[in-house]
Amino acid sequence: MRKYLIATHGSFAGGICTSLEMIAGKNENIYLIEGYTENSRPVDEQLDSVMGNISDDDELFIFTDLMGGSITNQLMKLATKKNVFLISGLNLPLLLEIVLAGEDIPAEELIESAITNAREQILFVNKLIPQTDDKTDQD
Repeated sequence: MRKYLIATHGSFAGGICTSLEMIAGKNENIYLIEGYTENSRPVDEQLDSVMGNISDDDELFIFTDLMGGSITNQLMKLATKKNVFLISGLNLPLLLEIVLAGEDIPAEELIESAITNAREQILFVNKLIPQTDDKTDQD
């Protein structure tokens, strides 16, 4: 079974999970770690709780917010396991594509495709809008 962990600094994990649920519905296989918030437990304690729900037969997709950040660094020790896939640079299109994908798609293939597609969603929108002449706007 595929399971998902969203681990971020602050409350970003909860916020993006709320957006995910609005679009894709509730998923009982999504776990959150919100690091360094006022009321949060230490990241290692939160991780231990999550890992208690993951079996050796599960695939665990871990999404983190920032490569080189303390959350990603703490979770890198899990990436040596054959059934754990650590993905840094989380955004909603990436999360949606992976969570909504069928389990018949091999994990590494899915991740590579989702990263490519998520990158295509990062755009400077102003450059896509036809520009008008400022003089015409003033007339």
